[in-house]
Amino acid sequence: MRTPLIAGNWKMNTDGKSAAALAKAVAAGAARFGRAEVAVCPPFVYLPEVGAALAGSPVGLGAQNMYHEPSGAFTGEVSAAMLLDAGCRYVILGHSERRQFFGESDAVVNRKVLAALKTPLTPIVCVGELLAQREAGQTSDVVRSQLAGSLAGLSEEQIRRVVVAYEPVWAIGTGKVATVDEAEAVHLDLRKTLESRYNAGVAAVVRILYGGSVKADNASQLLSAPNIDGALVGGASLKAEDFLSIVDAAR
Repeated sequence: MRTPLIAGNWKMNTDGKSAAALAKAVAAGAARFGRAEVAVCPPFVYLPEVGAALAGSPVGLGAQNMYHEPSGAFTGEVSAAMLLDAGCRYVILGHSERRQFFGESDAVVNRKVLAALKTPLTPIVCVGELLAQREAGQTSDVVRSQLAGSLAGLSEEQIRRVVVAYEPVWAIGTGKVATVDEAEAVHLDLRKTLESRYNAGVAAVVRILYGGSVKADNASQLLSAPNIDGALVGGASLKAEDFLSIVDAAR
């Protein structure tokens, strides 16, 4: 059975004091986790404060992005080794906002995934379609293409370490959310794609999260679907009790 993962993506929010306080509040709710795995991904500059606040708790620390090179003259970038040094266990790669606002292609995401997998980091690799693509009936083609491109060249051993997150772009920060049937259909399609590219064993173990306006009041329904293995949570992860309510739904 796949262990549920609930990861909070804080995006470009919080300050040092509020980030540490939020992390402490999430860690204080650890008794509610059950068998769920929990992580928070603050802005780069607050990784030390959040890591210190999480010390001794089961909450994992994650980053929102990284660069594919290990070091060098890449002003403003952060490497996998730096994230590990900061205490990270996870890194989000290929988020739709990175693709949309910063022009990251599947090939760029793929380089980052391969670099992360050279380290102990667990990459959370995002795929998802635009509203126009969904309305044109292109959802399956888009997410399959993104999955294939972002995970190109991964061995069976490597793919087993990856977490996939399906985030329909039209549902991120909009208050809109895919219905359970819509989300489950895409998750099942992604799992079948993994099976066709690898085998049934891989498809059975790779976790596929849902992201896109996940909140306490819709989490139970979404997480009850057989192929939805957790959530990548945006806005609702900025309030500890809201985030923990989603963790409750994953238990």
